Amino acid sequence: MDSKIRLFTKAATWQAAGFFSMMLIGFLFTGSFAASGGIAFVGAVTGFACYLVHEMAWSRISWGRDIVRSSGK
Repeated sequence: MDSKIRLFTKAATWQAAGFFSMMLIGFLFTGSFAASGGIAFVGAVTGFACYLVHEMAWSRISWGRDIVRSSGK
């Protein structure tokens, strides 16, 4: 299971990349840095929260993980 700080860091770096791409897309559609920044900010906050909850839920599910078993030697 990932630590909470690892989950937080993964979510933050993912959202930073998403923020800049969302801001570029918003600017291309609106032609406004202010509007594109607002769109990107709301999208980043919402996406961050959703990603963090998603990762926390999946970290509790063992399905599909390779389990390393010690031989006890």
